[in-house]
Amino acid sequence: MQTTRTLAILIFDDVEVLDFCGPFEVFSVANEFTDSPVFNVLTVAENTGPILTCGGLSVNPHYCLADCPNPDLVLVPGGQGTRKQMHNPAIIDWIKMAAGKAELVLSVCTGALLLAKAGLLDNLETTTHHGAIDLLRQTAPKTMVHSDRRFIDNGRIICSAGIAAGIDMSLYVVGMLLGPDVAKKTAWHMEYPWNPRPHEIPGE
Repeated sequence: MQTTRTLAILIFDDVEVLDFCGPFEVFSVANEFTDSPVFNVLTVAENTGPILTCGGLSVNPHYCLADCPNPDLVLVPGGQGTRKQMHNPAIIDWIKMAAGKAELVLSVCTGALLLAKAGLLDNLETTTHHGAIDLLRQTAPKTMVHSDRRFIDNGRIICSAGIAAGIDMSLYVVGMLLGPDVAKKTAWHMEYPWNPRPHEIPGE
């Protein structure tokens, strides 16, 4: 019997929609190709009540920081809101706490800025949205920041570039945890033109 992993996706005001909705879709769809659901996908915010995303979409988080179940996987998306959340102790402390217990920690786009502020990227390699490369280098001076990679796997911490790159990273993680066949079926179901390089498909 396959283990069910809880994936907590952090959201906040001015979060980029596709940054979190793309991965949400990937991990949710992957459940359709397993004998029983293997991902419990949920959203978490600092407080209860609606979150207003970039573009004005209103989203209701499943949990607030105080009552969120301990996640096996943590995903931190980006968006303009990361500039404010970088200086929010409640958010940064939660990321530190959750990351300390999680199997994998994932970032999309400028979510890497929040991982950097939490001290999780020191001596690692990472990437972010092309428009925030310099800011990430300033924020994480002990980190090797790449501007030409769609995502980077450091082992337990995996970071992707901007917006749609989070879908590629999520498919990679599905392949890593469930095998490349499930990842390919997930991309096919989503009609997502996934064209990974050989090293971007775990197990192949």
